[in-house]
Amino acid sequence: MSGELNTVPKGIAGPSTWLDDRLGGANFLKRNLRKIFPDHWSFLLGEIALYSFIILLLTGTFLTLWFNPSMTEVAYDGPYAPLKGVMMSEAYASALEISFEVRGGLLMRQMHHWAALLFVAGMMVHMLRVFFTGAYRKPREINWLIGVLLLTLALAEGLTGYSLPDDLLSGAGLRITEGVAISLPLVGTYITFFLFGGEYPGEDVIPRFYSLHILLIPGILLALISAHMVLMWVQKHTQMPGKSRTNTNVVGAPFYPAFMAKAGAYFLFTLGVIAGLATFAQINPIWLFGPYTPADISAGSQPDWYMGFLEGSLRIMPPWEWNLFGTAHAGTLPLSVIIPALLPLGIVMTGLALYPFLEQWVTGDRREHHVADRPRNNPHRTSIGVSAITFYGLLWLLGANDEIAANFHISLNWTTYIGRVLIFVGPALAYLITYRMCLGLQRSDAAVISHGVESGVIKRLPHGEFIEVHTPPAEDIEAHMRGKEPVLMLPVKEDRAGIPPKGMRGPLGKLRARMSRAYGGEKIPLDEGHGHGHGEDEHAAIGTGGDEDRSLTH
Repeated sequence: MSGELNTVPKGIAGPSTWLDDRLGGANFLKRNLRKIFPDHWSFLLGEIALYSFIILLLTGTFLTLWFNPSMTEVAYDGPYAPLKGVMMSEAYASALEISFEVRGGLLMRQMHHWAALLFVAGMMVHMLRVFFTGAYRKPREINWLIGVLLLTLALAEGLTGYSLPDDLLSGAGLRITEGVAISLPLVGTYITFFLFGGEYPGEDVIPRFYSLHILLIPGILLALISAHMVLMWVQKHTQMPGKSRTNTNVVGAPFYPAFMAKAGAYFLFTLGVIAGLATFAQINPIWLFGPYTPADISAGSQPDWYMGFLEGSLRIMPPWEWNLFGTAHAGTLPLSVIIPALLPLGIVMTGLALYPFLEQWVTGDRREHHVADRPRNNPHRTSIGVSAITFYGLLWLLGANDEIAANFHISLNWTTYIGRVLIFVGPALAYLITYRMCLGLQRSDAAVISHGVESGVIKRLPHGEFIEVHTPPAEDIEAHMRGKEPVLMLPVKEDRAGIPPKGMRGPLGKLRARMSRAYGGEKIPLDEGHGHGHGEDEHAAIGTGGDEDRSLTH
């Protein structure tokens, strides 16, 4: 249905009248409850992250009632026999109490952990949808930046929460965090002292991470999510190209009752999936790891999946360091820690934040966009995105290079050497392959528009040739394909005097012009089909009778 309704449903009119009589809010309520939401399934990906965050808040509130964020040493006296009498922090002891003694405690712990994983996954998938469809373009650049900041904070929230139980596995991750922090030039020792209160591990890191985890970071996340939702509501939704869809309308269903019912069901579905995983799929069994001691390590340990790429970058980095003035006493920069800790995350996050503005600079496109792109129709953007995914995925995979070596009986050194090569070659290959695939898909669309869809009906022409009859595509499919727009290019032609346009002069201007020519323009026009000249023959054959006509269906 379109963005206009002829009558106001009773479910809206009644409450609106009641509120208007008391608060004067009828117009506000009517207008917002009738807001139109697109129907495409991909627009619900962001809801996964939102509902996971709600579940995180609810389960986290439950856990705070029993968790004790203290590093004071106590002797364990709980029901888990293998740890009887073992000295441990009160944080670890209270996490064991939640797991074994609080009714529903283990279920809440596991729901909280699974919801955290799904929260980050939902954010990433939602961000990829926005990126590949170009939904970050004007007027949504601010909302895109908020999304990048949300993802960064979600990683920090996951790190602080993962460390709270103070078990051996989380302590190993905390040791890496301390190593990264202290390696930073100038500020490293100050950051380490702020977190740990002195020499590692100290007695302050768990209480300080607890404050960050339940107060500061969630408060910022809640504020940013609220701003993200308000901006989305005000700016209206993007929609996929299709019949009757333009930059001036939204085709879909109203917020009440259609989208509200859909969102409610989707929340319950998300809750059911998380509860099912927490019930049947064990995660983070801290009682098997034991309490953290700096002298112990655990073999085959891996961080949560969203931190795996940082683990991988640390593992494949050569042992480089830079001794200032040629001596370690003057100061050492451990590049083997600084580069893998900051460079991959910096490339991904900085690239995400700057991309809308870089694309606008390259193409000169300052129009408002409310209709999303099909990824194939902007092949360079799609190729860049797939290259980034490949870069991230390879680092994530190499975070388990010891497991790969052990299970596939490969030398650990060779997995490291191959990883160092793949991290450069892989993204480049991904770019080239994706670009060619996008062009191929564009040619396929052009063929459908020019010659129609294969019908499965074989015709024999009067001169003996066999062809397959094509039929026109369905109206909605054709409208979806014809929603393609060429990527804008900057005006780069020289005038009669041979002077380039303003802004295209000088080294930077010439670079911008070359980038614009490569990035923009129409690669495969829709009317450029790949047929074999049978189009007219097919139409003629349909109306030809006689003994030489034969039709076969396969």
